[in-house]
Amino acid sequence: MAKDRNLQQLRTDVIEIFNHALRAVDPVEAVKRHLKLEGEDLRVNGKTYSLRDYGHIAVTGGGKAGASMALAVEEILGDRITRGVINVKYGHLSELKRVKLNEVGHPIPDQKGVSGAKEIGGLLEQLGEKDLVICLISGGGSALLPSPAEGISLEDKQKMTNLLLECGANINEINAIRKHISKLKGGGLARLAYPSTLIAFILSDVVGDPLDVIGSGPTVPDKSTFGDCMAILRKYHLSEKAPESIKDRIQRGIKAEIEETPKAGNPIFEKTHNVIIGSNIIAVKAAEQRASKLGYNPLILSTFIEGETREAAGVHAAIAKEIVKTNHPISPPACVISGGETTVTIRGKGLGGRNQEFVLASALDIQGLEDVVVLSGGTDGTDGPTDAAGAIADVDTVKRAHELGLDATAYLEDNDSYHFFEKLGDLLVTGPTNTNVMDLRLILVG
Repeated sequence: MAKDRNLQQLRTDVIEIFNHALRAVDPVEAVKRHLKLEGEDLRVNGKTYSLRDYGHIAVTGGGKAGASMALAVEEILGDRITRGVINVKYGHLSELKRVKLNEVGHPIPDQKGVSGAKEIGGLLEQLGEKDLVICLISGGGSALLPSPAEGISLEDKQKMTNLLLECGANINEINAIRKHISKLKGGGLARLAYPSTLIAFILSDVVGDPLDVIGSGPTVPDKSTFGDCMAILRKYHLSEKAPESIKDRIQRGIKAEIEETPKAGNPIFEKTHNVIIGSNIIAVKAAEQRASKLGYNPLILSTFIEGETREAAGVHAAIAKEIVKTNHPISPPACVISGGETTVTIRGKGLGGRNQEFVLASALDIQGLEDVVVLSGGTDGTDGPTDAAGAIADVDTVKRAHELGLDATAYLEDNDSYHFFEKLGDLLVTGPTNTNVMDLRLILVG
């Protein structure tokens, strides 16, 4: 195909591809694909649950997609639902009839989150052996279900979360500690729900879809230990900075003075059925299909992209350069696609998120090339503590910024990608999408 796409066309196409991928991971449709009601039988991925066997049906859980997932459950079960309580991020709402939504803080847990988690725990404790719990877990569940363990305050959890986010710890490491200072995480919710039957529908926002990490694994056995938590503190030199109550709990856990999180083989999991209903690969494959339909040669790199954001940006930019210079590994017009979730080690005082930082770093690397556009966005519509999902850049971004008196390198070093792209009008703003399957990165080469 001739090279007839200017930057404006590339920018239009990249947004269309991203939006198509978002629609593919709509949580309402995801729930309906896995939960079906046939008469009085509830069918879940090949398993059948007769509703005649249950007295109460409760709906609970936490996550950014919780409202949309609950909407689907309500459409399927209607007034069969006895009661429901779910914690969601502020603004991530749907109009529900049977399930109560608590708007709470994310990514830093707040007091409303604690109150909501306590309400969920109280609901579970009222249920018995003849009751059914449908639990809805999605990205952000860890922060949205804060239930501090005995002796640990919300302020301690907030400080610990901040320290872990700022030091560049990955999601597995962050969640390992979260699970060991919480009543609900790391199988804790399943422990409270037992002996009720528990079906958990899970929208994955974690690389590789490990059940024990998504939402900090409230309904699954926990593989991590108190010993792992101590190793994480030492790895990131947090042993002196971490709150004393958290260090004390970890040390007591290592000495077996405190019970470990529930592990595989624990009888509480015998009546638990965990089902992943959506993940990053679905969004990536949808992007591939849309790019192909628009006439691009698509290339999926991986849905397992992790590590430092700037390093990931350098690799993606290098692939774009290779396509421009040698037509390898694919020929233009090309669409390079990747998923996963990178991390940012914060050294500056600016505002941004991993997606905006990825695009800013990429913009510096692709300047001088011809007809290349980069987009990176969080599928939840939120990138870091900002109102943007991510950002868009092209080969002229750094030049345009310079003409406005903006130093792209200085903004990157200050981790201030949000204000950089805000001044250029290149923030990717979707508003809450009510889904969350990590990030989607797109590079178009015309």
